[in-house]
Amino acid sequence: MQQVPQARSDIGALRVRAKGPHVQVVRSRDGLDEMRALWEALARRAAWASPMQHHSWTRIYAEVFGIDRELEVMLAEDSEAASIAPLRRTGRGLRRHLEFVCFHGHIDEPNDFVYGEDADVTALAQAVAGSGLPLVLRRIRADSPTLAALRRAYRGRGIVVCRDGVSCPWLALDASWANPEDHVNAGRRSDLRRARRAAEKMGPLATEILTPKPEELPALLEEVYRLEAMEWKKQAGTALLCRPRLKEFYSRFALAASAGGVLRICFLRIGGRAAAMQYAIESANRFWLLKIGFAAEFARCSPGILLMVETIRYAARAGLRSYEFLGEAEPWIRTWTPLAHPCVSFRAYPLNVRGISAYLAGTAVRYRPLGRIAAWVGR
Repeated sequence: MQQVPQARSDIGALRVRAKGPHVQVVRSRDGLDEMRALWEALARRAAWASPMQHHSWTRIYAEVFGIDRELEVMLAEDSEAASIAPLRRTGRGLRRHLEFVCFHGHIDEPNDFVYGEDADVTALAQAVAGSGLPLVLRRIRADSPTLAALRRAYRGRGIVVCRDGVSCPWLALDASWANPEDHVNAGRRSDLRRARRAAEKMGPLATEILTPKPEELPALLEEVYRLEAMEWKKQAGTALLCRPRLKEFYSRFALAASAGGVLRICFLRIGGRAAAMQYAIESANRFWLLKIGFAAEFARCSPGILLMVETIRYAARAGLRSYEFLGEAEPWIRTWTPLAHPCVSFRAYPLNVRGISAYLAGTAVRYRPLGRIAAWVGR
């Protein structure tokens, strides 16, 4: 089991067409498979490609949740660039709309279209607007070029509603974060020392930041899921052990990420026993924290915080650009960083019977009275 992988230098070749922008719509898992090489190349070229923008994230979700008949994945290509909208059709009747493939009551992390660093997503946005279906992007970064392109695409063609969403906390890393303790106040440093001493009384401390091989995953994931099933999560039924299909999704995504060398499984062990864990992805030169958990028996020594300090240290020493907490800015995160990526909820309703009906029937009507519909058309 490796501690730190070799960086991947091969970014792959993009498929291009000789003529102007061309849009294809993929509605099957086989079609997704055909897009894999292009999709992965785009993600590797992106300046900000989260795990949710990886091909395997969408492909595995579609198979595990059996939504391949709902796929509406759009691919726009020209002679210089390409971009992908990982969308699905969902809802019934006049409530039918497009949304991200992996956002349907199971996963609430922010998502985006997939594109290279300098790509123009105009053609892709025009294709989405031309579908005639309402578009609901429940959580997307506010600075995404996708939003600007969609606003232009719906100008004169639909009603656009954009509201503030839940921001994602993050750390901007530099060499100074090799000593994370220096970035908190004296009181917090004292708390960390106290927690470490309490942990050491229970047994020797050991931190593991692993890049597991696929054959090593079953045993590791068993520990991950046991620690992720914290008491309050089990009671609420949100732990992965309580949600078999979601557990299967994360297991299969871990397998794909492991094969690609980007999976990080991290543990804090006290006396040889797993006290805290992190399930993370290293992508786009950033550390993405997808799942965390700790054992209740070690709660008084804050094992999750002790592990987080060590993975921040690792990320800084590895020269990564940022530590992405995902989720939302909870109090324990705000202790470490005031930074957060603003996110928004974006909805677009085409000027047709379906679009206007969806607008009037949806939550937007509670915030935008009928008399103001015109103000949203063509903005």
